[in-house]
Amino acid sequence: MAKIERIVFLSLVLDLFAFTIPLPLFPRIIEWYTNRESSDPTGFLSRTLYFVSTVRGLLYTPSSNPQRWDIVLLGGLMGSVFSLLQWFISPRIGALSDKHGRKKVLLVTMIGNILSALIWVKSTTFASYLLSRVVGGLSEGNVQLAIAILSDVSTPATRAKALAHVGIAFAICFCIGPPIGAYFASRPLPSSITASGFELNVYATPALLTLVLLVLETVFLAVALPETRGKRVQPKDAARSSDKLAKEKIEQKATGASSEQTKQSTVVERLQTLRTLRRLHFLFLGVFSGVEFTLTFLTFDLFDWNNKQNGALIGSIGIVSALLQGGYVRRAIPKVGEGAMARRGISSCALGLVLLTLVPLLVADHTTAAVRLLQGAAVCMAFTSATVVNSLTSYASLQCDDGVDENTGKPVEEHPELAKGKALGEFRSSGQLGRAIGPLLACASYWTFGPSLTYAVSAVAMFALSAHTRPIARRRTASVAS
Repeated sequence: MAKIERIVFLSLVLDLFAFTIPLPLFPRIIEWYTNRESSDPTGFLSRTLYFVSTVRGLLYTPSSNPQRWDIVLLGGLMGSVFSLLQWFISPRIGALSDKHGRKKVLLVTMIGNILSALIWVKSTTFASYLLSRVVGGLSEGNVQLAIAILSDVSTPATRAKALAHVGIAFAICFCIGPPIGAYFASRPLPSSITASGFELNVYATPALLTLVLLVLETVFLAVALPETRGKRVQPKDAARSSDKLAKEKIEQKATGASSEQTKQSTVVERLQTLRTLRRLHFLFLGVFSGVEFTLTFLTFDLFDWNNKQNGALIGSIGIVSALLQGGYVRRAIPKVGEGAMARRGISSCALGLVLLTLVPLLVADHTTAAVRLLQGAAVCMAFTSATVVNSLTSYASLQCDDGVDENTGKPVEEHPELAKGKALGEFRSSGQLGRAIGPLLACASYWTFGPSLTYAVSAVAMFALSAHTRPIARRRTASVAS
């Protein structure tokens, strides 16, 4: 179903483009609200910043401009709130898509995203802006439903290739979205709009761009996307010969195992595999997202890099990740398997963390060598971004119900927990919980114990995760077996 894959990919590009536009603006937006509301010490923002400052003061006292660090930390906390809301809502969105259809639920979530952008356009107080983030966190379902749709229309052998569209869309949009958001943030609205008497957010221009992208995505999905729930693409070699079927029945009778017993055993194994994958997803993203969040702290503290230099570093990671996913991962996964590919990515992350551990130790006397180590770590992180989440997601989708009743055309449910939308929603939820907790723990460790110890402990955690992934990496998934 190449057509559906293209539709999903284009919708993801629009959605993630809209999602990444405000990312570089969080500190500036909070600073704008601070200037507007600082005269009210009992206001919502003043009390929030006081809480952030108190917590930060228990862990770390900056040598200069502590208010700037509090604003950056509050931006990170807002990201954690978004991830926590995703952790809560993702399984429910997935379950609704199993019951009512992927397209219908996706369009409903898009209405929530549009509402979030509308609130942002009009948010002249910090409380109203936070409300827009809450509405967006509770509405964002495009990524997980795109994964479910691609799983619906792909075979086990082509699942990883189909899901690579998600990773490529992420990499592309994280390269172009933040710079475009920063560019339009410096472009005021036309005077004809501002003179109308309606007060808008200081970054109403990028907010309106986000709104336009979301509306275009919604119209595009409504017109172009067919319903995929209950559909299943049969592999070309799926039909087995009657001799082979007869042989399997004889073998079952010889061993005394009934088909029902075999089925139950398979369900139990798949449920256990899903639990293992959810745990790995949570632990991996808990560590990895913390590293991502503190990377700009590291470059600011050690190299005094500006926003342009940091943007170039993060953008290069996205570009390398996109190239790897499109050129290497899609071709290699059918040969090595999803588990083995995920383990390679985790090991690469561990190596990158070892390099980051050495950077603070060399920066004083060997600055050039420290920069080279930082660049090497960035390449390792790019490989990790290109492999781990996509591989684990593909592996999880292979455990879900894939059967379709020939008479009714409805999905065959072997177990409620194996329903595709619900299972993949819970899998994504576990990762979002890791994304919510990881940056907070990493920041606390960074400010309390320093970057070298923080990255060293993270490296040990990644090596342990890599070892824990070994049993999954050894299993032959459907992609390899095919």
